[in-house]
Amino acid sequence: MEKAPLMPTRVFVLVLMPILAVTLVPYYAFSVGFSAFDWSMGVLFAVITLHSISAGYHRLWSHKAYHAHFAVRLFYAIWGGCTIQNTILNWASDHRNHHKFVDDRDRDPYSASRGFWFSHMGWMIRDHKGGPDDFSNVKDLVRDPIVMWQHKYYIELVLVTNIALPLLIGYLFSTALGVFLLAGLLRLVVIHHFTFFINSLAHIWGSQPYSDGNSSRDNLILAVLTFGEGYHNYHHSFQGDYRNGIRWWHYDPTKWVLTVFSWIGLTSRLKRASQLQVEKARLEMQYKRALRQAEHLQEAARWCHHVEERYAQFLVALEEWATFKQEWYQSKKNELLATLERAELKQRYAELKKNVKFQRQEWHLLTAQLAAV
Repeated sequence: MEKAPLMPTRVFVLVLMPILAVTLVPYYAFSVGFSAFDWSMGVLFAVITLHSISAGYHRLWSHKAYHAHFAVRLFYAIWGGCTIQNTILNWASDHRNHHKFVDDRDRDPYSASRGFWFSHMGWMIRDHKGGPDDFSNVKDLVRDPIVMWQHKYYIELVLVTNIALPLLIGYLFSTALGVFLLAGLLRLVVIHHFTFFINSLAHIWGSQPYSDGNSSRDNLILAVLTFGEGYHNYHHSFQGDYRNGIRWWHYDPTKWVLTVFSWIGLTSRLKRASQLQVEKARLEMQYKRALRQAEHLQEAARWCHHVEERYAQFLVALEEWATFKQEWYQSKKNELLATLERAELKQRYAELKKNVKFQRQEWHLLTAQLAAV
């Protein structure tokens, strides 16, 4: 089978630039030396560009997980372009196809089923499409003036933010070459591979607490490297959620920034998967694993029956609690509701919540017993 043709510009950016980075940066460090200002600019550019890919390219434009003020969208468009990961239009189109056809060897643009190298960067250095870009799945973005402005002036943005700006900052406050090598060259290479790890390693290495229907994984290390994108199994299960790490302690700086922005009116309509959806997904995965464990034990039929019974009870408790939770919240808004009736609803809500807690404890006890047998 004939290989797709190489794309020279991408080969330069993705192959030759890393070679330049690992040679020029150490040479300059030993022969001249980098100042603290040089390093601070490298870190600042890295943080801004990585966040712009996570919050802008990914959660805002690819998944429409929230609405953002014009200034925020413009900021993400400029600094997302600085990562040289293609325009918003191209990036979002590929990413939406990835979610729609995940793991399909032919239709997923960076399918993990084709191996680490392909999903990490091999898919980008060859023209696998063999034709013009198809933007039929991003018609909503075609109507976005900021997206189309960035698409039109993408090359200019790349040159200004990656070359002219670091050189100017370095010339004014330190050394032009020092800032350029760290904030331009090295930063770009590092951010590329951190981002690419989500397409490759996050489909190979990690856990699957929410779904095993595709190869996506949750991985804390990758989450740290990518500002929260490493909770990839959750993201593939609930792609419309503006969060990737849903617990308050989950390392997801993008979520934190977007939340703070919502307090001051810069973002709005932040979408979240319901607690019931998340709990049910986790429970289903635990149920599958428990059944697999039970099937290999003595008296497998008894254990399997016990697992199924506990699963059904826990599921019913969750659904009853979630349904009543909506009624309870609605009652709190109803000023005309009688005090007695409100008290009864509050008591019923507390009972259902207590039952969920009990069923969860019983379920965890059962899965612990299975693991110990």
